[in-house]
Amino acid sequence: MTLAKAPRDSLDPIEIASRDEIAALQLARLKQTLSAAYQNVPHYRAKFNAAGVHPDDLTDLSDLARFPFTTKDDLRQNYPFDMIATPVHDVVRLHASSGTTGKPTVVAYTQKDIDVWSNAMARSLRAAGGTPDDLVHVSYGYGLFTGGLGAHYGAEKLGATVIPMSGGQTEKQVQLIRDFRPTIIMVTPSYMLALADEMDRQGLSREECSLEVGIFGAEPWTDAMRGEIEDRTGMQAVDIYGLSEIVGPGVSMECIESKDGLHIWEDWFYPEIIDPETGAVLPDGAFGELVFTTLAKEALPMVRYRTRDLTRLLPGTARSMRRMEKVTGRSDDMLIIRGVNVFPSQIEELILKEPTLAPHYQIEVFREGPLDSMLVRVEARDGSVADAARVIAGRDLAERIKDLIGVTASVQVQEPGAIERSLGKARRVIDNRTL
Repeated sequence: MTLAKAPRDSLDPIEIASRDEIAALQLARLKQTLSAAYQNVPHYRAKFNAAGVHPDDLTDLSDLARFPFTTKDDLRQNYPFDMIATPVHDVVRLHASSGTTGKPTVVAYTQKDIDVWSNAMARSLRAAGGTPDDLVHVSYGYGLFTGGLGAHYGAEKLGATVIPMSGGQTEKQVQLIRDFRPTIIMVTPSYMLALADEMDRQGLSREECSLEVGIFGAEPWTDAMRGEIEDRTGMQAVDIYGLSEIVGPGVSMECIESKDGLHIWEDWFYPEIIDPETGAVLPDGAFGELVFTTLAKEALPMVRYRTRDLTRLLPGTARSMRRMEKVTGRSDDMLIIRGVNVFPSQIEELILKEPTLAPHYQIEVFREGPLDSMLVRVEARDGSVADAARVIAGRDLAERIKDLIGVTASVQVQEPGAIERSLGKARRVIDNRTL
């Protein structure tokens, strides 16, 4: 592959349309979405009526703020199929969340929905520099999780060759990367680090590795993590964003030529930023919670879905469509330790600044009497690091956490390989206060 921006004539015309053209399309599609939700989903009809709004009230994009939000709890309360806006026999696929905190959230797709999703993913791959000549190694999990099949269908839509590896079998993953020589990998950033460790174990150097681009998503990750991955593998690391309730991966994508945030495919997904406490819509550039309304979903229209992801909206650069800043935290992932707001991404950035520490970590929160305490477990980068050096590295990290985040933490620097490796999304936080 050639790591260069896609030629303008290869882009979908809407990607480089004027803002007025994009807004006109969004307004027309918003009207259709609200009407379909109101007419075909009793939950939406009841919520709209309770809020005193009707789809006909939408005459301008700003009118969307009058409509009620949708949350994950709404999906759980209407489990399994009561949020579906089409006859079930028109649904060609169902995905679902893991349901680890209650009933799973079920998402449904008509054939048109699958086509829209595949096109969004193909567009995302093209934005990452992908072409029909590429071999795409998919290490996202297949099954009810949307990552694997979303990446798979998008790569096939682009015309690329797909290696449907899924997650796990880390040793075999690296063997196939060596033998098949894929140019693109799609995987969670935390599992990419596990693959990088296995590459080191098997002696696959960055110079020998065929991978040129990694498309990473499904969990928050920092620019420091990007640097770690790029330094270890020699590939370019770009961010992809999505969530099952909206479609899956491919809602927005970082362009390889700019790597300055993720362009939202605004012809299919309408974004807002709100104050997570009040729900008030915030102007572009303000930091808050990301909210999406689907513009082309038939089976499961989502009206003002609260993602809980924290970011801000910025003007387009490589495309006309607006960008969202890299998500590095969620409002529901935020820990409050003795009155201090702490995000795992803050800890990650500090760990990656210490050359003797590896980017594998877990945060444990527990209660000592009436007070909350935090323990950070992290690995030494090299097994030959002396015990005294580990003590110093742990003490230095604890001091930086105190100085820069404002909370006292204990730090344990453990042997390489001591922290559990995730085959999908990393389990960064163990909160024993809720047990």
